[in-house]
Amino acid sequence: MPSEMERCIESLIAVLQKYSRKDGNSSQLSKAEFLSFMNTELAAFTKNKKDPSVLDCMMKKLDLNCDGQLDFQDFLNLIGGLATACHDSFLRTSQKRI
Repeated sequence: MPSEMERCIESLIAVLQKYSRKDGNSSQLSKAEFLSFMNTELAAFTKNKKDPSVLDCMMKKLDLNCDGQLDFQDFLNLIGGLATACHDSFLRTSQKRI
């Protein structure tokens, strides 16, 4: 039986494959797939962005080899950055309560 962390890793891989399969390449997200992923899976993060070019800018910053695709490492950089931001926000909120 997989641990909670192992299930989380499996889930990250499954989500990437779910969105990356739309254009036939199941290991990388195209720009359209990235936008679909962000607007569906991370809608809480994107709905507050009034400028639609924010996601384009994110894609460019995440695409480290500038090939117009996000590979698994790029995807993990996105998830890690969001997790770090959420963790920092949690810490700030917790400290205000004390």
